[in-house]
Amino acid sequence: MDLPILSLERIIIKILKVMGIIVLILVLLMAYGIYSLFFDMSALPIGVLISEVESTNDTYSVKAYLVNPHATVAYCIRVELIFNKRNRKPKNIYWQYREEKANIYYIDDQTVSINGKVLKGSL
Repeated sequence: MDLPILSLERIIIKILKVMGIIVLILVLLMAYGIYSLFFDMSALPIGVLISEVESTNDTYSVKAYLVNPHATVAYCIRVELIFNKRNRKPKNIYWQYREEKANIYYIDDQTVSINGKVLKGSL
């Protein structure tokens, strides 16, 4: 009993579709893993709060943390933006290796200077 050619072609097409979906899922899982390991800023260590500055109209606050993740790694400064008047989660806006102090001041409501580096419109 031979299967008709049309039926065999349909079976092959279904198998290829299923294999394609499996490959796509594996590629997406690998891409997410690479993103979460190397590019996700929420995985940064928290650190110890060393400074907090509010904007001139109290819309934003920036908090600076001193981070020492391991004994063999130098100190880092991490600064996050807090939205005081909106219900949003904090946003990391600055990460600098081999720094221990954070000199922060607002230039205007949308521009902040952190250790001499001006961040415009990132707020």
